[in-house]
Amino acid sequence: MLSTAVTFDQFLQAMIDTFYMVGFSLLIGSIIGLPLGILLVVTRPGGIIENKVFYNIVNPVINAFRSLPFIILLVAIIPFTRLIVHTSIGTAAAIVPLIIYVSPFIARLVENSILEVDDGIIEAARSMGASPMQTIWHFLLPEALGSLILSLTTATISLLSATAMAGAVGGGGIGDLAISYGYERFDSTIMLITVIVLIILVQLMQSIGNWLAAKVRREG
Repeated sequence: MLSTAVTFDQFLQAMIDTFYMVGFSLLIGSIIGLPLGILLVVTRPGGIIENKVFYNIVNPVINAFRSLPFIILLVAIIPFTRLIVHTSIGTAAAIVPLIIYVSPFIARLVENSILEVDDGIIEAARSMGASPMQTIWHFLLPEALGSLILSLTTATISLLSATAMAGAVGGGGIGDLAISYGYERFDSTIMLITVIVLIILVQLMQSIGNWLAAKVRREG
C-alpha cells in the first residue's frame, strides 16, 4: 500500500501506461519527425536538394505546432482525438496529441543536429560523386549520430513531462494518478512519490542517452 488511497498495483499500472504512452508516441513521432528534420536541412536555401516551396511551407507549419504549449494543444485537438480513437480520455486518447506534439519537436531537433555537421563532410561527399541520398545516408546521418541520440533523449524526456500534463485531463499514467489521488484528494504522499519517480526516470533516461552518444562518438 503506497497510501490510504492508492495501491501498489494501481501505481504499477500507472507506470506501465506512462511507458506505453512515451514509447508509442516516441516511435510514431520519430517516424514522422526524423524524415521531416532531414528534409528541412536538405531543402533549405543552399541545401543539397534545395526546394524553397517545400521548405517555406513546412518550416512555418513546424514553428506553429512548436509554439503551442502541450496543455493547450491537448485541449484544442479534442475533436480530432475523438475522431481518431473515439474518446478524449485515457491512455489511447493521450497518444494522439502526444504524437502531434513530439513530431515537430523531433523534426526541429534533428534539423539542428544535422546542421552541426561540418560543411566539409558535404564537400567530401560531393567530391566522391555521392548522390543526395548517399550523402544523407552515408555522410550526414553517421556524422550527426551522437547528436541525434541526444536529441531523441531530449524528446523522450519532454514526452515524459507531457504525459504528466496529460493527467490533468484524464490522460492516464502517472500524471493522472498524481492529479486524481494526489492533488484532488490532498494526498501529499502520492504527490511526493510521483515527483521522485519522475526525477529518477529523467535522470535514468538522460544518463542512458549520454552514454549511448559518447559510445557512438568514440567508435566514430
